[in-house]
Amino acid sequence: MARPKPQRLNPASDLPAKSRTPGRSGNPAKAARGPASPKAASRERATAADWVSGARLRTLPLAIAPVALGTGAGIVAIPDGPWHPARALLALVVALALQIGVNYANDYSDGVRGTDEHRVGPARLTGSGVAKPKQVLAVALSFFALAALAGLALTIVTGQWWMLAVGAVAIVAAWFYTGGKHPYGYYGLGELFVFVFFGLVATAGSAFVQALAVNFEAWLGGVGVGLLACAVLMANNLRDVAQDKIAGKRTLAVLVGPLAGRILFTVFMLVPFAFVAFFALLYPTAWLVMFALLAALPACLIVLTAKTPRELIIALQLASLTALVYGVGLGLAFAL
Repeated sequence: MARPKPQRLNPASDLPAKSRTPGRSGNPAKAARGPASPKAASRERATAADWVSGARLRTLPLAIAPVALGTGAGIVAIPDGPWHPARALLALVVALALQIGVNYANDYSDGVRGTDEHRVGPARLTGSGVAKPKQVLAVALSFFALAALAGLALTIVTGQWWMLAVGAVAIVAAWFYTGGKHPYGYYGLGELFVFVFFGLVATAGSAFVQALAVNFEAWLGGVGVGLLACAVLMANNLRDVAQDKIAGKRTLAVLVGPLAGRILFTVFMLVPFAFVAFFALLYPTAWLVMFALLAALPACLIVLTAKTPRELIIALQLASLTALVYGVGLGLAFAL
């Protein structure tokens, strides 16, 4: 009787070559990455450090900056009256809770959609499998609820009930950034979202709860903060531009291409300092905000010359620091 011919083994696997199949998704890019690391596979649930990482603390300056700037602008509008620190604190809670809620919502939506299978940045809770999607969703909704409660408190103390509609729109916009069937963040509109809500709305809103009016300082300062928020998002998306193309996520960086994206990042970072020069004519201490260029200029240089994702992460951190110094510095220049 003839001896059966042995199957040829693939040197990269202990399975017969013709019996190996790609992952369940059938995605060759996913299959090419190989099995999950033993560390990730062995963890049954996310640790506290994982949840803190999921909040993406490096983005929180984008919530602090507009509140600080807007509060300072609001104090300018009431030179003879007392300012309201409790209202400023509530506005900060709204901004921080909304930012963290957006981060967790993005983690959930991108994870269940499969977008994070291709990312090269820090691992996400849902995409890495260390947390169940429903858990991440519950945390995101909890922070949205916290933002809503703080917003409700602001509405009650100011008596401006129309602010509830603004808060509702902000939460809905935060969810549909990457959530829903047609998330607008997948169509190049992410920068518009952060410019409007983490620039204009957050800054003007923080000024309004102080003075019940929005002055020129708040509007122009909000434009500057909004542009810096766009720069942070652009740095993040430039890092993932190749992977986002594979996943079908058409961010602005994907739509305009890496070269134009790097140029846009530089514009977003530097134009706000023209506003600082203008404000310094009216508020001499505003010149001190120019020290933020010590972080902004290296960030621009890194993005223009970056060849690795790690370099773009450093640029993102520098851009966040720039936004923080910009918002707090101008806010103090206005108030003092």
